[in-house]
Amino acid sequence: MGNSVKKGIENLEPVSMFTITAKLMTHVLTSVTERFGDEGKAAVEAGVRRVTEEQVIDLRKRTGQLEKELDSSALFRYEKLFDAQDVEHTFNEYAKAQEEEGLEAFTIYAMMAKLFAHVSKCVVDAFGEAGQEAMMNGVGTFGEERGRDIARRAAAVGKPNTMDNYLSNYDMGRSDLFEYETLFHPKEIEQTFTKCAFAEQWKKDGMQEYGILYCHMIDPSIAKGFNPNFEVVHDQYVLKEGVCHFRFQMKDEAQNEN
Repeated sequence: MGNSVKKGIENLEPVSMFTITAKLMTHVLTSVTERFGDEGKAAVEAGVRRVTEEQVIDLRKRTGQLEKELDSSALFRYEKLFDAQDVEHTFNEYAKAQEEEGLEAFTIYAMMAKLFAHVSKCVVDAFGEAGQEAMMNGVGTFGEERGRDIARRAAAVGKPNTMDNYLSNYDMGRSDLFEYETLFHPKEIEQTFTKCAFAEQWKKDGMQEYGILYCHMIDPSIAKGFNPNFEVVHDQYVLKEGVCHFRFQMKDEAQNEN
């Protein structure tokens, strides 16, 4: 068969945040239930319920209609979080309800951050350090899946999974909710984030200790999925030092075999 890559394509459109959110929740649920069974599932459900309850309170408070019957299609319920179309529909209904009241809705980045943090808190409250491990393992498998997809995205435009093709084929779009600088060095890529939508929401909610479980795992796991020899040094965090600092490095394959 001939090369099926279309001429003129330089990179692909970003994956939607609805898809990313659904995949994250799926991997977290799988990790927690594999470790703790039905009790783990109950903890995840409790975390999502906390977000739903917070969402109800927020909507009623901001509209000034404390007794208003809320449309359940605008609420991020547990059963809606594992399919991208369900997540998208829920978010659109939520944003529509806010718009009708002349209010600004939370972004999907903020909603994903809230979901992860509240689920993390409930899992950690229930299972302690083992719960932390389960949450981080879920983020790890989620990240590796994303990394493999980034490698496929690169291959689709005729590029190998090398360091130079990582960021240019990244799956998640960068909105103005993120501010960062990227420096390309001969043997590494250096990135510094001064603004992160996820971190900002965790700080607003006082959920830093749960949000950082995501931060510890996500970028190294994505890099590993993209290429087993690709590594990330993440030595500063917005949630700790006020910036996230990354050094992306490709290990020498021959050295890696020793």
